[in-house]
Amino acid sequence: MIQEFKFPDIGEGIHEGKLLKWHMKVGDTIQAGDIIAEVETDKVNAELPSPYFGKVIALLAEESGTIYVGQVLIKVDTGEVGKSQDQTVEPVAEENAGVVGALEASSEVIPASAEGRKQETAIPQKRKVLATPVARKMAYDLGVDLSNIIGSGPGGRVMKADIAAAAEKTTAGDSEASKPEQKNETKLEAASKDRDQIERVPLSMIRKTIARKMVQSKHTAPHATAMDEVDVTELVKFRETAKGHFDEDIHLTFMPFIMKAIVLALKKNPKINSALDDETEEILLKKYYHLGIAVDTEEGLTVPVVRNVDQKSIVGLAKELNDLGQRARNRKLTIDELKESTFSITNYGAVGSIFGVPVINYPEVAIMGIGKISKKPVVIEDELVIRHMLPLSMSFDHRVVDGGDAGRFMNDVKKYLSDPYRLLLL
Repeated sequence: MIQEFKFPDIGEGIHEGKLLKWHMKVGDTIQAGDIIAEVETDKVNAELPSPYFGKVIALLAEESGTIYVGQVLIKVDTGEVGKSQDQTVEPVAEENAGVVGALEASSEVIPASAEGRKQETAIPQKRKVLATPVARKMAYDLGVDLSNIIGSGPGGRVMKADIAAAAEKTTAGDSEASKPEQKNETKLEAASKDRDQIERVPLSMIRKTIARKMVQSKHTAPHATAMDEVDVTELVKFRETAKGHFDEDIHLTFMPFIMKAIVLALKKNPKINSALDDETEEILLKKYYHLGIAVDTEEGLTVPVVRNVDQKSIVGLAKELNDLGQRARNRKLTIDELKESTFSITNYGAVGSIFGVPVINYPEVAIMGIGKISKKPVVIEDELVIRHMLPLSMSFDHRVVDGGDAGRFMNDVKKYLSDPYRLLLL
């Protein structure tokens, strides 16, 4: 029996990926659960396990090529193995076998839904299209017109595999049509006198996602920014003293203290820990505190999420930050570790910068930028003294947060950071 393994829907709006490496070749015999390929998505790298055992008879995707959800990647002949073992071969679904959660091997049929995009409401001259919201989103992202697709699902419903096939045909047609023009220079190259010294570097999946998310944030949320400095001299002394009480494997940075201060300030200013529901025109005040921490990696910015920060100690946060940072740089994070943040922090001080204007991690309504701590002359009680000063930059969605809200929040953060004992006792 010939079984087809398709690129599964791993959730979180992921519709495509890049095939990094095959772990087998045509003719190999594989067991259920064997890793067949490694795939890069715009969020994580995933290893795809086989739900079947049998003989590989076809690999239907090229390494370094783009693959789409629902696209057939590999064909396995389970008949030979089944006969040799004198048993009926049944596909084996690996539960939570992938690094990003449970992977579904077969084509799924999702119950019909009336939900869809506003711009996809019925047009008199076009036939009615049966498709789920997930399928419609996939079609929108791939630029596929659903009305031109004959669905293969029940009742003519358009499946994700149908959309992927239509997108592949469109891409192939565009590629074929553009071949004669590929010899010509692009406008950017033509405008450069040194075009012979230009190197083309394709955007990675994560870089494409960063670009899309930044555009979405800036086009959706009207950004405003507040900047200030906080005297953290006492915090610097406290941290230096505290470091001597822990093992060498605990890397105690300032970030756990900053996270604690921000959560205490969020509790006093609940509007900052919210999101705006555009459809219902309501502000969603969140009573949980999941902080996204921007991590600089070779591929681009990744924002793992530390959940329930208000329930964790400084040492616990230090350990978790170290673990998340290492796995973010190695692309070993899971999907669950990249979602549901309520407020984000970006630390450009780690690379020596002082002030910046961070972009909101939409749909959050605010983000805090942390600059480099430096010694500066400060006037205290009419005397000039040298203090450790920490620059803060906060960008906020002006649809939800006003300047007064931002100012009060910043003042609370400053109050907690300037007095580490108050910070730890609350």
